[in-house]
Amino acid sequence: MALLPPGPPADQTMLANAVNILRAAGTFTMQWFDNPALDVSTKSDGTPVTEADRGAEQIVRDRLAALHPEDSVLGEELDDHIGTSTRTWIVDPIDGTKAFTRGVPLYSNLLAVVDEYGPLIGVINLPALNTTVYAGRGLGCFRDGRSVRVSDRNTPSSCVLSTSGFGTWSEDSLLGVKRAGFELRTWGDGYGYAMVACGALDAMVDPQVSLWDIAPMPVIFDEAGGKFTGTDGKEVPLVPGSNVSGVASNGVVHDAVIAAFNNR
Repeated sequence: MALLPPGPPADQTMLANAVNILRAAGTFTMQWFDNPALDVSTKSDGTPVTEADRGAEQIVRDRLAALHPEDSVLGEELDDHIGTSTRTWIVDPIDGTKAFTRGVPLYSNLLAVVDEYGPLIGVINLPALNTTVYAGRGLGCFRDGRSVRVSDRNTPSSCVLSTSGFGTWSEDSLLGVKRAGFELRTWGDGYGYAMVACGALDAMVDPQVSLWDIAPMPVIFDEAGGKFTGTDGKEVPLVPGSNVSGVASNGVVHDAVIAAFNNR
């Protein structure tokens, strides 16, 4: 099968709209953050969900319906909307719901756009920290209007590697990464990926995630000068319906991360 040519740059206005939409959703979630009145339910997959999750996703969907009614929208909490265009928006209203429900301010809101060429726009909003990291294809990667890039650290012993949690790690993978010399932290979920894109961390590994958790990452890391793949080192397909893995890095140590995780 012939590969599609590189896609055209993202529209600046669409990127700005995506950022503003997600910030509005994040502002809504802050009403419930560290709020004792928050009611937490458990979904069929055992993960938590709150009225803040559903309300934030509804805000995103309502604003997209007004601006881009022809586009499809896939979200973690509400039913899919299938549009007529070639663009699909993917929303995770609260990435890190467990952190959110415990009053930990590192949760995020995530939004991505994919078109017929692949990843187009990615946004990570950190409402409790009042900061947003975002990228558009061909436009660069930014944090609150300032251009950002990944780090240039080139040896595992000089790098900080983070993860959302060690529950999905095998013992072999954990030992492999430790023996390679990476400094391990658990500044996880969207926050960890944002920090790698900004150069504060050097790598982020999640052995098991859902589409919503990583949809913004391919374009963010392309534009920040880094690299994003699965734990097998291959491109992660942004296709709903199955769990995937995610490895983000500054690109320089990416192969070392993959080799260490796979204990090679």
